[in-house]
Amino acid sequence: MLNDLSHWSGARLPVPVTLAGHWVTLEPLSAERHAHELWQAVDGHDAVWAWLADGPYADEEQLAAALRTKEAGASAQFLTIVPAGSKRAKGYASFMRIDAPNGVIEVGNVMFSPALQRTPAATEAMYLMARHVFEDLGYRRYEWKCNALNMPSRRAAERLGFTFEGIFRQHMIVKGQNRDTAWFSMLDSEWPARKLAFEAWLAPKNFDSQGQQLRTLTDFAR
Repeated sequence: MLNDLSHWSGARLPVPVTLAGHWVTLEPLSAERHAHELWQAVDGHDAVWAWLADGPYADEEQLAAALRTKEAGASAQFLTIVPAGSKRAKGYASFMRIDAPNGVIEVGNVMFSPALQRTPAATEAMYLMARHVFEDLGYRRYEWKCNALNMPSRRAAERLGFTFEGIFRQHMIVKGQNRDTAWFSMLDSEWPARKLAFEAWLAPKNFDSQGQQLRTLTDFAR
């Protein structure tokens, strides 16, 4: 029975790990290794910080200082996103709001530079993190939250297979502004079907010689 969790002993806490796919590799965030590459990816593109709690940054040293804080923090586990084509850091994301006893974890702090946005590498990064959560760490619930006004993030969550659950009104104050938060989730029982869709979409044969998709992720999820 779904409600009978007498056997449940908790999920595992995430630790620094490298997750490798066909289009991308995720590496533990390192300010020393990644700050310069990340600055090159975001310099002149302040819009990438619009919906995040931090940034934009005036120069590389400010960004590096923020990355050092993220790297040293205990509340979130950050992964740098390194597309296979460039082999240079183009963004990052984290596991956060980690509740291992109840098997709940969130993907957040997602920063995709313009070079990473709308690419197979970006989608595969989210696939690799979800697979790690469900298959390696044993979580029951995987969450995605964003500002309710952030429609690109809300569309991305639904495209990736998260289910919209509602709006938490006046949930946070971010950068001096009210934030109503849109909540999404994916469950362990849903993961096998989501995994099949991801893997079918990410297969190299789903892309033409120009790198354009032949079928959408939504097509495979139907």
